[in-house]
Order: sequence, then C-alpha cells, then structure tokens
Amino acid sequence: MAAAGLAYLLLLVATGLSAATVAGVPMLAVGVLGARRLGAADRRLARALLRMRVAEPPPFRPRPGLAGWLGSALGDAVAWRAVAYRLAKVPAAILACATAVGLWGGGPILLACPAWWAGSWAQGLAMSAAGAALLLLAPWAVHLALAPERLLVRTLLGQSGAAARISELETTRAQAVAESAAILRGIERDLHDGTQAHLVALAMGLSMAKEELAEAGGDERLDRTRHLVGVAHRNAKQALAELRDLLTGIHPAALDQGLETALGTLAAGSALPVALRVDLADRPPAAVETIAYFCTAELLANAARHSGARRAAIELAAHGDRLRLRVRDDGAGGAAMGRGTGLRGLADRVRVVDGTLEIDSPPGGPTVVTVNLPARA
Repeated sequence: MAAAGLAYLLLLVATGLSAATVAGVPMLAVGVLGARRLGAADRRLARALLRMRVAEPPPFRPRPGLAGWLGSALGDAVAWRAVAYRLAKVPAAILACATAVGLWGGGPILLACPAWWAGSWAQGLAMSAAGAALLLLAPWAVHLALAPERLLVRTLLGQSGAAARISELETTRAQAVAESAAILRGIERDLHDGTQAHLVALAMGLSMAKEELAEAGGDERLDRTRHLVGVAHRNAKQALAELRDLLTGIHPAALDQGLETALGTLAAGSALPVALRVDLADRPPAAVETIAYFCTAELLANAARHSGARRAAIELAAHGDRLRLRVRDDGAGGAAMGRGTGLRGLADRVRVVDGTLEIDSPPGGPTVVTVNLPARA
C-alpha cells in the first residue's frame, strides 16, 4: 500500500503541475478525491490488521454545479489529509517493513545456523540462540515499529478532534429533535383523544339541553337558564375550535398519511390555485416532515397575503441524501429576510436539522423559495 500510495502521490504531483491547463484542474480534483478513497482502504486495513477503531470522517458533500463540485473537491480537508498520509506513510512503512523482515526473516535463518554454519559448534549454537531470541522479540518489536503507522492513521485518516466533537453534537441534536417531535406528537394525541373528545361530548350535551329547554315553555327563570346554557354552548364550541387549531399547529393530522398527502391538503386548502409535484422514494424522518409541512404552509400563506400572486407551485424531491422543497409563485416579488413575512423564522427552523433556505425574489417576480433538508435521519 505504501508503494502504491507513493506512485499515486507522484501521479498527483504531476497532475498538480498541469493544473494551469483547462483539463488540469478537474484532473487534480479527481486525484484528490481518489486519495480520499485510498484513505478509506487504509482505514479498513487498520481495522483488520492493527485492530484499530478508526472513526469515519464526514462524507464528501459537494456544492451544486461544476464549479461548486470542483471547489468542494479541492477544498476537502479529509482528502488533503489523506494525501499527507500517503506522503508520511513511506518512511513509516520502511521502518515497519525493515523491522518485520529483519526479525521474522533473520530469526529463522539464525535459528537454523547449526545446519549450515561452517564454523565452530559453539558459535553456531550462539547464533542459533540469537535467532530464537529474535523470534521471541519479533511480535513486540513489530508492534512497536508500527507505532508511527498507528499515529498517522489516527491523526490523518480518522476524524479530527473538531470533527469528532461536531459529529457528537450533531448526533445529540438529532436525538433531541426526534425526542421533541415524539413528545409533541404524544401531546397532540392526548389532546385529540382526551380533551377534544370531552369538549365534543360537552357541546353535544349542551346542545341537547338547549333543545329540551326550548320545548319547556317560558318564564323568567327558564329564559335565564336558556341564556346561560346558550352561552356555555357557544363557549364550548369556541374552545373546541381553538383546540383544533392548536392540534394542527402541534402536528397536522394529514402528516399521519405521509408528507405527500399533507402537502396535497395544503394545496387544496390554499387561497391560490396550487400545482403539486412530489417525487419521494422513501419517507423522510418525522421531524423533517413536520418542518417541510410548516414551511410550505407559511410560504403559501405569504404568497396569498403579500405577493398578489395568481397561482403557486410546490415541488418536493429527494436528491441523494437531501430533500429539496421548492415553493414558487408568480407574484410581485421582493421577498427577503426580515420583512415581516416569517422567512427569518423559517430559516431558523430549517437550520435546526442542518437545512438551508434560499430566496430568489427579484422585483416583479416570480418568487422562488428553496428549502434543503436532510432526507435521512
């Protein structure tokens, strides 16, 4: 692997010298990413042969477009650390190889010295004893000679300290987001199955009481009772309506059937004609579905209230490990962060799951808001 890595490194240097040409830069980018692949092979060897637990570095995530891909490849710290590993591996491999060959190769030769030694028997026995000692020391000596290799693998091929901490924080945050979504879902279920059902029963009971009182004739006390029951009936219905709005704000019931069904419900209930196109192979995580739903609801509401648009469109599709939601309207444009349309709040919400929100809204329109979210947990 060291010899192959050295040859690859020389090829990479030659490619770098040609980077001034049009084809040189893409070739250099491909070569740098190839070093990342070689680093992955070295990590597997380290796990299998050195029994090392090497944390995987973050995957390569290129930016959109050819220029974005080239910039991401040439600026990939993991790939350049793999290049540095290929360079530093050569002397470490020479040391380990010389130690292994010297001890495991020289030991048996010296151990068999009485069979081929032409000198005295005493010298032959001494050399044979030295060979046995070399064989006994060989495992510890080779293990010690591999210390530079283990150090290089741990520092250059594994996660850096900052990357490991970031990965830990991302995992903790993802768990907190998922737990929060589960708690809110439980609250919504309790309110729906408990409190809302009791309010419905109360409203029905008050409605039947009103009907009974309406048939009971009339006097001052009955009129007052009818009035009180009517007020209580109206309050119960108002509380029920507010509770339904609260439940929708916590977890829309349409999301139980999936994000495509929920977005279809939003499109059907919008004040504008909305075209919907969804291309999803797998269902996203629950927290991501909720964020995508509320982003779409807010963007459609903005289009209906502020843009003067006549129609809108929703596009949702998965691209690799990312989910792209795009809401477009043909309104007057001019939408931007901080103008009171809730876009700042949406950007903060999608940032919780490492999402991004991009706005393209020139004066005169159209307005296109793109939300990028993780497609997997």
